[in-house]
Amino acid sequence: MHKDVIFDKIQTMAPNRAVLIAGPTASGKSDLALDIADRFGGTIVNADALQVYAGWRILTARPPLEDEARALHCLYGHIDNKTPYSVGAWLRDVARILPTLYRPIIVGGTGLYFQALTEGFAQIPEIPEDIHSQAILRSQDGSWQEMIAELDDATQAAIDLNNPRRVARAWEVVTATGKSITAWQSETPAPILQLDNTLSLHVAPTKDWLNGRIARRFDIMINTGALDEVAQNIPLWNDLAPASQAIGAPELKKYLDGDYDLDTAKGRATIATHQYAKRQRTWFRKRMKSWNM
Repeated sequence: MHKDVIFDKIQTMAPNRAVLIAGPTASGKSDLALDIADRFGGTIVNADALQVYAGWRILTARPPLEDEARALHCLYGHIDNKTPYSVGAWLRDVARILPTLYRPIIVGGTGLYFQALTEGFAQIPEIPEDIHSQAILRSQDGSWQEMIAELDDATQAAIDLNNPRRVARAWEVVTATGKSITAWQSETPAPILQLDNTLSLHVAPTKDWLNGRIARRFDIMINTGALDEVAQNIPLWNDLAPASQAIGAPELKKYLDGDYDLDTAKGRATIATHQYAKRQRTWFRKRMKSWNM
């Protein structure tokens, strides 16, 4: 996608029309969002499930302070690392601020956020903490495959069974509510934004380009304070907390705890980032066929 084509389209848009920018980690989507804000004005809104946490700036590649000074940024670093933050919570936050924003530029790598925003979101009740913790534990101890057998056929057909987190989410919903996640989703209300009324951009670099950038970027993170950032978060660390799933954080914590040497931690963190980017690319490729660009 060429920036000049994007800029030509934005010039013809009403300023209250949202721009959506989705893409895998390290794809350059935040740079594109800032370029748009610089040229046309606008507010950059976070759609990344880990950049919401106050304790992570470096490891989640949250926009640096100098970028935040160039354009208004919303929903970045506004949640403490101890607090779970769900798709529903993000959607409520977006619904609250969206009517007040000039040219909202919603950017991130969490596909479920964009899906909820443009397709609607099932009003599933909050899951009790004990059930949520059990789901996370089972997803991490290897028994998540057993959880699949406890899901109904419709749910098994609808979710990514190779993704332990999706399996755990489906399991905790049916366990807590007695109703499957697909049943809840069938009652989904109208979306906050209609995709046809937005400029939706899917940033999809080549695999080789993205892999090289991931490798370089993690070295940069280490050199600019990622280890200090992890060390600062250790007093609040909880393996089950969503914030602790920041890519690279568990591996660097193991280095600080003496379980890994630095090369091992960096290598494992880089592999985890590649795997995460692969899941993102697959999700976006399957789910964003109707996006504008």
